[in-house]
Amino acid sequence: MKALVTGASGFTGGHLARFLAAQGDQVRALVRRPQAGQALAGPRIEPVQGDLTDAASLRRAMTGVDVVYNIGALYREAGLPASTYRAVNAEAVATIVELAREVGVKRVVHCSTVGVHGDIAHPPADEEAPLQPGDIYQESKLEGERLGREAAARTGVEFVIARPSGIYGPGDRRLFKLFGKIAAGKFVMLGPGRNFYHITYIDDLCAGFRLCATVPQAAGRTYILAGEEVTTLAELVRITAEVAGVPGPRLRLPVWPFWTAGAACEVACAPFGISPPIYRRRVDFFRKSRAFDIRRAKAELGYRPAVGLGDGIRRTLEWYREHGWI
Repeated sequence: MKALVTGASGFTGGHLARFLAAQGDQVRALVRRPQAGQALAGPRIEPVQGDLTDAASLRRAMTGVDVVYNIGALYREAGLPASTYRAVNAEAVATIVELAREVGVKRVVHCSTVGVHGDIAHPPADEEAPLQPGDIYQESKLEGERLGREAAARTGVEFVIARPSGIYGPGDRRLFKLFGKIAAGKFVMLGPGRNFYHITYIDDLCAGFRLCATVPQAAGRTYILAGEEVTTLAELVRITAEVAGVPGPRLRLPVWPFWTAGAACEVACAPFGISPPIYRRRVDFFRKSRAFDIRRAKAELGYRPAVGLGDGIRRTLEWYREHGWI
């Protein structure tokens, strides 16, 4: 196929562009800065400059492709107004679907997040679980799903929503905060770690995205894409320490003093538009459950996560070491 990948300069988008090229697809990789495209250029990958909020650049990039993978998004950044999140994470989704009709793109695969489900009261959650986003990032991602569906209903463009759980793998910076600190013996556990934390290895996620693009009956459907294994946070920490060959963290502190401190820091930092040194969402990592049911993706897409948790963590830590991160 001929595919466009938005957000190709990011961790997930860059991996997806390379994965699709390895599968034989011709890939256009949308990047905002020319320098980012230089790292992606190669056989079957054509970097193109554009922006999710620039319809003209999107139209140029989408012309002549079969499928668009909308991976680009604005993640959590301090000091940005809600309107900026909505422009990138929501309004741009509708624009992409509308443009798809104009230029003849048949299907749009939109990357959302399991975060739209919020805290999972009765894990594991499936695609029909209550939707209760907890911050502007998650709210805007949920709005993007809605606007994309509405645009698809108007245009007839096939629209598929993928909701990945926490993504990790070589080059990832978000879960590096967890894996890297454990490997360095600097991780501090807050609370008992009995909450569930469900993650997805990047190669499995990319395979899932491609299934969303190629399986005919996926049109109009929503899929949770996650790893095969679901662990508690305490078990995930134990496995990571074991793979890293280091003792597990011995320091364990109570959650609630840090959650309260996070709330105070958010209030103090908000007027200045700066990121607080500690905030509630980060502390929620230690107390809220994230566990998901992937049976729909298995049954309808043939999705089969192939990388076990231990192996995925090993590959990730090896990359961190090779690149001097740990």
